[in-house]
Amino acid sequence: MIPYPTVQAASVALGRNLTWFETVWFDYSATKSDFHVYCHTILVLFLVFSLAPLPFVFVELTGWFERFKIQPKVKYSLSDMFLCYKEVMKLFLRVVGTLQFVTYPSIQMAGIRSGLPLPSQMEIVAQLVVYFLIEDYSNYWIHRWLHCKWGYEKIHRVHHEYTSPIGYASPYAHWAEVLLLGTPTFLGPAIAPGHIMTFWLWISLRQMEAIETHSGYDLPWTLTKLVPFYGGAEYHDYHHYVGGKSQSNFASVFTYCDYIYGTDKGYRVHKKLLQQV
Repeated sequence: MIPYPTVQAASVALGRNLTWFETVWFDYSATKSDFHVYCHTILVLFLVFSLAPLPFVFVELTGWFERFKIQPKVKYSLSDMFLCYKEVMKLFLRVVGTLQFVTYPSIQMAGIRSGLPLPSQMEIVAQLVVYFLIEDYSNYWIHRWLHCKWGYEKIHRVHHEYTSPIGYASPYAHWAEVLLLGTPTFLGPAIAPGHIMTFWLWISLRQMEAIETHSGYDLPWTLTKLVPFYGGAEYHDYHHYVGGKSQSNFASVFTYCDYIYGTDKGYRVHKKLLQQV
């Protein structure tokens, strides 16, 4: 809860006038508890999981961008995609909804704040870079462990039911995998805590990236192609195509871990063979 009774009191405490966005944030959150504000996280995730895959649903149903589909022989109907979404939402409500109550003390201990001032653009960008790097490295090793015999058979095989992934299948997984791979997502904000708005932006961008990666389409104009060492849909699609036997392309976002630890060799051989055809 913001410890100022009015906008004027907040301005005096900060030694400057509030920005327009800070004023809006004050009007909305001043009377809400920190826990109430944190519970908006589930709404943010619900909106991302529900809305971000919709453009890829449209692309799949119309067939307008068929030439960019990575596995063109696999077709999904609206009912197929809705069934996937329904299963994801069941998991979302059971696991993520419960986590709202369990993780709040961790948010407090980490020092993620919800008051004023709001973070600057440079602070947000710097923290997002740190979050992506921390998540990417730690996710790589957990994902790699999930492809050992026990981890795959007991947990990770659920996610690989989609050998040709779709956007809604990004969070489609065993409940234990949601918990395991959720840890790297929270690790960055725990190490370099910021504002709750930065946290919401971070989880939104991370999930949107995962949805694009699982879209099944390698669209040439996507902005992520400008990001150095970015994996993308075509890179991760190979991982799903190979399935449980895959010991390649474990990357979450970037490809440098696969390159350094030699877990992209199968993919590189595959690419060379395709170029020779």
